[in-house]
Amino acid sequence: MSDKPILEVKNLSVHFKTGIGKNKIYNKAVDKINFSINKGEVFSLVGESGCGKTTTGRTIIRLYKPTEGEIYFKGKRVSSGINELLDNRKAIVDNNKDDKNRKKENISEALKKIDKEIVARKNDNSKNNFEMMKKVQMIFQDPIDSLDPRMTVKEIIAEGLRISGEKNDKLINEKVNQSLKVVGLLPEHAGRYPHEFSGGQRQRIGIARALIVEPDLLIADEPISALDVSIRAQVINLLNDLRKERDITLLFIAHDLSVVRYFSDRIAVMHYGKIVELAPKKELFENPLHPYTLSLMSAIPKPDPISEKNKKKRIKYDPNQHDYSVDKPTLVEIKPGHFVLANKAEITNYRNKAK
Repeated sequence: MSDKPILEVKNLSVHFKTGIGKNKIYNKAVDKINFSINKGEVFSLVGESGCGKTTTGRTIIRLYKPTEGEIYFKGKRVSSGINELLDNRKAIVDNNKDDKNRKKENISEALKKIDKEIVARKNDNSKNNFEMMKKVQMIFQDPIDSLDPRMTVKEIIAEGLRISGEKNDKLINEKVNQSLKVVGLLPEHAGRYPHEFSGGQRQRIGIARALIVEPDLLIADEPISALDVSIRAQVINLLNDLRKERDITLLFIAHDLSVVRYFSDRIAVMHYGKIVELAPKKELFENPLHPYTLSLMSAIPKPDPISEKNKKKRIKYDPNQHDYSVDKPTLVEIKPGHFVLANKAEITNYRNKAK
């Protein structure tokens, strides 16, 4: 595993607007999150439904546009938002109206710099980055809705190759058959339609579709949540094998901590659009610090029903226990590699617990 990040997410925000006029509301699905993923690593995003995990994954592959922040893949900026730049520009203009003593040259230079960055970001966002389209692929949560029912398995899996310009039918057939074998299916399945397969088989088709273009980064958006327990283990083992055999970097999105504990390297816990804790897997499970992480840990079911009933204590998380009205929180490194969302008043407490 390389120490150089293959993916960097910097100050990413994704806001969705609902309503019009006075009823207009902005839903902060993702709010100023930061993380990086090293090559060959399994990085997991966990949290309850609606916390922004899926939105983060979809924004990375450019299905959603960032409101703010930047996304870098292999050191190259592939997507970014401009809202914070527009806000900064407006603030400079407004301040200039109030302060007549400020030098016009300095103001003009600051505005030119912001305008130049806005143009650069818009240009990055408008580019059709086919290299990234091939090297970053996503496995979607619902194996039924993510496959076109009117296309055969062969057409579904081969679509990525055809979009990238491959026209050799013989080569396409060979790669489709190879991808089917890799995920545990047979070449004769290529002529069938998605409705002819079970949920686990459909998810394998989705994985084969992602693998055929030989990606470097695979985003798995809760790929097992719609599957039976026995099938879940098969899909997880398949992803684990692919990671080792092909050196694929994996962003794994889930709400089940017991699953990500199995094969993650690092885990980020999300709540209401923010990362509240980020640490290596072992450190997170042995020394959870944030109250929300503790609440998630307490919800993991125990295999012993007697212990589950008599000894397990459920911890409830109340967001109102934090007073962030004045002292705003940031993601702070409490100990090497272990980050927690905290304000100045909370940092000392977390550091004492981390010892």
